Amino acid sequence: MALDIEQPGELVRYLRATRRIGEEEAPRIRVLAGGVSNRTVLVERESASWILKQALPKLRVPVDWYSDPARIHREAAALRWLERNAPEGSVPGFVFEDREHHVLCMEAVPATYENWKEKLLAGRVERGDVERFGRLLGIVHRRSAEQLEELQPAFGDRAFFESLRLEPYYLYTAAQVPQAAGFLLALVEETRANASVLVHGDYSPKNVLVRGEHLVLLDHEVAHLGEPAFDLGFSLAHLLSKAHHLPQARDLLLASVTVHWRAYVAEAGEAAALEEKAVRHTLACLLARTRGRSQLEYMADVEKDRQAAAVVRLLLRPPPTLERLVADFAAALT
Repeated sequence: MALDIEQPGELVRYLRATRRIGEEEAPRIRVLAGGVSNRTVLVERESASWILKQALPKLRVPVDWYSDPARIHREAAALRWLERNAPEGSVPGFVFEDREHHVLCMEAVPATYENWKEKLLAGRVERGDVERFGRLLGIVHRRSAEQLEELQPAFGDRAFFESLRLEPYYLYTAAQVPQAAGFLLALVEETRANASVLVHGDYSPKNVLVRGEHLVLLDHEVAHLGEPAFDLGFSLAHLLSKAHHLPQARDLLLASVTVHWRAYVAEAGEAAALEEKAVRHTLACLLARTRGRSQLEYMADVEKDRQAAAVVRLLLRPPPTLERLVADFAAALT
């Protein structure tokens, strides 16, 4: 039987039938907006509050974009691993998963937390948030690199990464921007050849909640063994895109790139080759978020055009370091 968790009555009947709530219990149900790949619902009980996610086979974007809803179980596996290996409180607590209906349930993060993307878009750039963001990624990469054999069965397959990241971001963009095709196709082949850490695959401010000195990471459905520079490039492109979009906070956001990188290196260890690859993935993601299947919703078309043109110019001679990338990207926007 099909289940749509966004239908409150249907969801309550399901929770009662599966004995996850009592027969007489009537939790408050609120559908949460914003996600393109999942139905997401807040369930408020007297004893606890849950977030339920149900993966969609067709994503909610203007172009056709499909992915196997079984990816929600990859997220469940990643959530359980992160509960054991990331710093305490870095992810929501796992509650249950349902393989028949492709549902994941986790503990709700208290409403006192704030979405970091919204905080950044409001121009509130705090060094501590950036440092914790970089440090957490470094910890995940380092600890997973020490457990590769154990992680291989659950995270070795990259089908979800292919359908949700490489195709819509790099391959689709290569078809849209012929000047970047050679760069992007070479980067795809290089990325496919590496499986050295657990890659989150969606390491973005929109998937981070912050409060004081605490940070909670969400949305792990693209987790896989892969290329660490992808997570770096994906996250750094968000900081640089916001620097482009917010002139009033530009200097702080540009500086946050170095803060993020140094915090990451302090936990994961530095390698010159990794920084050079992180630069290339940052450039690829900066272009993909303006020309790929999943474009930045806060950018006007004129901003997307300016960012795409800036990146295409930089691809002619990619900067060797992240510090140089920041300077060259800022100069290319003027």
